[in-house]
Order: sequence, then structure tokens, then C-alpha cells
Amino acid sequence: QVQAVESGGGSVQAGGSLSLSCTASGVFYTINAMGWYRQAPGKERELVARVTSGGSTDYTDSVKGRVTISRGDAKDTVYLQMNSLEPEDTAIYYCNVRGYYSMAGPAFDIWGQGTQVTVSS
Repeated sequence: QVQAVESGGGSVQAGGSLSLSCTASGVFYTINAMGWYRQAPGKERELVARVTSGGSTDYTDSVKGRVTISRGDAKDTVYLQMNSLEPEDTAIYYCNVRGYYSMAGPAFDIWGQGTQVTVSS
């Protein structure tokens, strides 16, 4: 069973920085994509940023220029560096990992337990 183990997060004042990391643990064949999503109170979960195995990245418009996603050398860890944080970035941040258990499948699509990010004005 693959698990997504998150670390980082916390509280910061507006304009500050925080970093998150997520490592996929367990036995698997390959990871196709890793990403971060967030869910603010009363809102739906939304994509923040994701990176594919080929290195392609996607960012939601509201974080472009402030947030950088990257993968570790072992390709089983993803980092999210968040700068110039705004109160609107306050949410629970979830790591998502997608891949395959073996060359013939099955696929997996797993979520971390979530980590709180709070930005005060």
C-alpha cells in the first residue's frame, strides 16, 4: 500500500514563506504525477500545483509567480515552496500521488492526511 507522508505547513504572517514536502512510501512501480491541492473552509478542494514524471508542471492561476513545485532526485518526493503568502492561501493542503503498483497495473491515486497552512494579515 502506497502512502503519502506530508510534512511542513504551519502559521505565517502575510508576505511570509512556507514549504511543504511529501514522500510516497511503500512498494510501487512508478509515479506518474505528484501534486498539492488545498481546501479552505466552505470551499471545494482545488489544485495548487502538480508535476509529472516528465517534469511538466501546472499551477493554479492564483499562485503563479509565488509558488514553486519540484521533485526530489529519487522522484518519490515533491516539494512546494510558497512565497509571498496571502491570507487567501489559508487552507488544508493535501498531497496527491498517482502511479502504478506494477508494470501491468493496477494504478493508484492516493492522498495524504493534509497539513494546515494559516496566513494571518
